[in-house]
Amino acid sequence: MKAIVLKSFGGPASFEVWEVPKPIPRAGQVLVRVHATSINPLDYQVRRGDYPDLVPLPSITGHDVSGVIEAVGPGVTAFAPGDEVWYTPQIFDGPGSYAEYHVAAEAIVGRKPPSLSHLEAASLTLVGGTAWEALVVRAALRVGESVLVHGGAGGVGHVAIQLAKAMGARVFTTVREANADFVKSLGADVVIDYALEDYVDAVLRETQGQGVDVIFDTIGGDTLSRSPDALAQLGRVVSIVDIAKPQNLIQAWGKNASYHFVFTRQNRGKLDELHTLVERGQLRPHVGAVYSLADTALAHARLEGANHGVRGKVAIAVVPSEAGA
Repeated sequence: MKAIVLKSFGGPASFEVWEVPKPIPRAGQVLVRVHATSINPLDYQVRRGDYPDLVPLPSITGHDVSGVIEAVGPGVTAFAPGDEVWYTPQIFDGPGSYAEYHVAAEAIVGRKPPSLSHLEAASLTLVGGTAWEALVVRAALRVGESVLVHGGAGGVGHVAIQLAKAMGARVFTTVREANADFVKSLGADVVIDYALEDYVDAVLRETQGQGVDVIFDTIGGDTLSRSPDALAQLGRVVSIVDIAKPQNLIQAWGKNASYHFVFTRQNRGKLDELHTLVERGQLRPHVGAVYSLADTALAHARLEGANHGVRGKVAIAVVPSEAGA
C-alpha cells in the first residue's frame, strides 16, 4: 500500500511516499480502507518534532480516518467488512492515517454518519472529539450558560460553536472580520473582530460586566492569564494549547476559576454522540480545502502557513474519487 512516511523531523518536505506492507488486523482489531483523512495542528507539530520522544522515525502519522472496513480480526463483533466507519487513531501509539489502509482497535471505531461524505467525516473525528471533551466532559457547559470560543473559524473552533449551540449556550467567538458571516452561520451569537476590539472589553460590554461562564482556548498566547478578566465568578477555562511559557493566574484566584487542559482521549462513545448531533442537523464540519494523499506535504504547508486563514479543515482524499464526491 502507499503511505506518507515522516522520515525526519522538519518542514513539509520531510514526508516521502513509500510502498509499505498492508497491515493485518489482530484480535480485537479492524482493517480499514482509508477513504479520507485531514490535517490538524497536532499533525504539523508532530512533523516538525515537537514530540520527538513519542514519535519513532520513520513514522506514518495522521489523526483522522473515514473509510470502509475491509477485514476484521478474531473477536470483533461490532463491525463487518463493508461497514463505513470513522475514528481517530490512538495518538502516539502506532501508525497513523496517512496511508491507504489502517488498523485500529474495535473499541475506538464508530459508524460513520450516513449524511456525511468521507471527507467531511474525516474532518470531524479529532476536532469533534476534542470539542466534546472540552465543553461537555471538562467544562460541563450547561443550558443557558455563555461560552467564549477563541478562533471560531478554525478546525476545533467551528465545531465548538455548533456543539455549544446544541447544548443551549450563548456563544461568543473571536475571528477576523472576513469570517464573521461564516461563524454567524454556525450559530455564534456575538462575533468579536480581534483585530479591531479587545475581546475582554467586548465580553464585558455584552454581558453587562458579568463575564462568560466558559472560555475555550484554541489559540494560546496570553489567553490563560487574560481569561479571568472576561470570566464570570466560578467560571471555567479549557485549553487545548501547549503552554509555551509560565503565565500569571493570580486573577483567576479572585474569580474562583477552574482551569482544564485537554488532550483528547479516543473512544467510541464520543463518536456516537457526535453521530447523533450530525444526523439531527445540529453539527456539520466545514471542509475548507482538499488535497490528494500524494500532496499531504502541500496540505501541511497550507494549514501551517494559514495564520488562521483556513475556514474549518484541510482534508485529504486518500481515495481519489472522494475529492469529487
